[in-house]
Amino acid sequence: MPNAALGLALALDLALAQVPAPPPAGREAPPPPGPAPDLVLPPLRRLTLENGLRVTLVPVGSMPRATVTLSVRAGSGDEGPAEVGLASFVARLLLEGTRSRTAEEIAETAARWGGSVDASATPDETLVGGTVLSEFAPDLVRLVADVALDPAFPERALERVRGDVVRDVTIARTVPQTLAEERFLATLYPGHAYGRLLPTVEQVKGYTAAGVRAFHGRHMGAGRAHLYVAGRFDAAAAERAIREAFASWAAGTARDVTPPRATTSRAIHLVDRPGAVQSSLYVGLPVLDPTHPDYPKLLVANTLLGGYFSSRMVATLREKKGYTYSPYSLLSLRPGTGYWAQIADVTTAVTGPSLEVIFEEIDRLRAEPPSPDELTRVQRYLAGSFLLQTSTREGLIGRLRFVDLHGLPADWLERYVERVRAVTPGDVQAAARQWLDPARMAIVVVGDEKQIGAQVKPFAAAPRG
Repeated sequence: MPNAALGLALALDLALAQVPAPPPAGREAPPPPGPAPDLVLPPLRRLTLENGLRVTLVPVGSMPRATVTLSVRAGSGDEGPAEVGLASFVARLLLEGTRSRTAEEIAETAARWGGSVDASATPDETLVGGTVLSEFAPDLVRLVADVALDPAFPERALERVRGDVVRDVTIARTVPQTLAEERFLATLYPGHAYGRLLPTVEQVKGYTAAGVRAFHGRHMGAGRAHLYVAGRFDAAAAERAIREAFASWAAGTARDVTPPRATTSRAIHLVDRPGAVQSSLYVGLPVLDPTHPDYPKLLVANTLLGGYFSSRMVATLREKKGYTYSPYSLLSLRPGTGYWAQIADVTTAVTGPSLEVIFEEIDRLRAEPPSPDELTRVQRYLAGSFLLQTSTREGLIGRLRFVDLHGLPADWLERYVERVRAVTPGDVQAAARQWLDPARMAIVVVGDEKQIGAQVKPFAAAPRG
């Protein structure tokens, strides 16, 4: 886990999960913390332009700042086998100039408004947006539209960005955890865009201006897009700017990404790194997507196992055994699919024992429910972190994007805390039994095969019963 994420997890643990120490003699004990409140969303203004662009305006906060985010359903999940990495490449080029502004003018204009503009791509979205002082929110809307709709894709910038991406890919292929993730995704989603993580250097060198323009033209349309504006801003002025800037955008074609039929079987996938002093582990399998009724239960089960700093995996792998510094588990979600994975970098000599601990903890949760106290700590963490994340403009937009991407009910965010609190110890055990089946888990290990081959071999066989 990155240090920043680890630090946030630790801070949240301390704030949300720990019981205060007894007060000194003569002092009155502070009251115990109460349950986290439900999220109450500000009034949302939703509209849809004639071209299909959906818009959500969110008046929130007291700071004179406004955040604008354009989400287009076009990402790495839309790439063909010869286009790996192209969505991210296109996103980087969006900031290199439009037909009316140079890259420098884009950056300087946003800076004069007290902010900046960024662009990025995920498996399912291309994101363009930024944050500025409130009075410039309508101007930022127009700038975001210019960047997303009218990029110039200058040849000189293409060559420079290509060089940057080649360097980034070359570095990424030296990172054991990245190599483990790449093999893990390829195992879960063979032949599907979700199963391809990194391009080859040769693929990057083959990107052309024509290919970039074709990808942009094929996938960037108003019918796939959703614009979010959150913060303190003049709603009427922002809406006028949205209609002026985006009304002429063509609807484009509907997105056609068929969710893969993700399946795994118990097997070892070993990536050899001779001389490695650590082994990078990815252990997991396909699970559900957020529309499934079991999602809150599996979310709680994941958090208890390895999803926060007070989890069982941390307590055993790190605190008790000393095998690793920061093991963690996660639920990674896509429309119509998702996977669970336990991830850790462990000392080479204890690669096998680390896998043994991982499966022991999974088996323990499947065999018996957690105690009410342990469950309560997890629920407090999940509820508290959720409320913290939605307390910022960017965090709230991120949560709204999640709901819209997965087609969740309108009240999903406001009922999140309620659903987490409703999970029982028996629900956690049932979710682990239903979804975390060790007999179906792929085991990816990146490390020195000579030192770890014999250690990991016994785990290739699926357990009986």
